[in-house]
Amino acid sequence: MLMQGFAGFMSLLSLALIVFSGFALIDAAVRREDGYRAADKQTKPFWMIILGIAFVVNLIFPILSFLPVIGLVATIVYMVDVRPALRALPGGGRSHRGGGSSSDGPYGPYNGGR
Repeated sequence: MLMQGFAGFMSLLSLALIVFSGFALIDAAVRREDGYRAADKQTKPFWMIILGIAFVVNLIFPILSFLPVIGLVATIVYMVDVRPALRALPGGGRSHRGGGSSSDGPYGPYNGGR
């Protein structure tokens, strides 16, 4: 009975790691490429590859091997160091599909001469 509870706990922990690394991967994907350079962090493709590998490793390997632990460390580094630096940028470092506001000029928002 104890082993059955431990196996259930480990499967929940594995699922939590998959969700955590998946969230970090999606978050890294929606951030702008130039935001990484502006925050003086590694490039977006670097973090996409690292977090993608961490996500796949968490899907394939059991939690007791060392590879998911390495992926967890990379995910934690992204979440506590890179993500806050990107969020501190103007606009949160997120990609803007439609451009700026309709009142934006070439140097920022137009305020009507006020």
